[in-house]
Amino acid sequence: MLVIDDVQRIAALELDCLRLLADALTTQTSLVFCGAGAERTLARAPALASRVLTWQHVPRLDPAQVPGVLRPFHPLWDTAADTDLPHTDKTCAHGNFRTWAKITSHAYAALDRRPGHAVDAALLAHACARLGPRP
Repeated sequence: MLVIDDVQRIAALELDCLRLLADALTTQTSLVFCGAGAERTLARAPALASRVLTWQHVPRLDPAQVPGVLRPFHPLWDTAADTDLPHTDKTCAHGNFRTWAKITSHAYAALDRRPGHAVDAALLAHACARLGPRP
């Protein structure tokens, strides 16, 4: 299985190479294309688009889903308070799993620099601040 994120940035020539890879009799490759606009990108490569088995839309997380999704995603969230995760989602991540992956990375790095600190509201605020400016 080959997972390709940001597929909307891939040129037609590279998409055709991926089609050839998937079609090769010597491989048993499944391609998973991810990214906003993937359907428009594949429309530019009809030979590859004709091989799409299924389309899956992943909606934003409901605030109530956040703790249940994050805890299996990374053990970092096992010790986070149930109130801190929905609050961070409401103020920063807005149900976007990609944003949560970035927050996880920043929080994990902060804890690595300061062993013994807990996953709390302050750490989450610090991790969110590392995401940069918001439009």
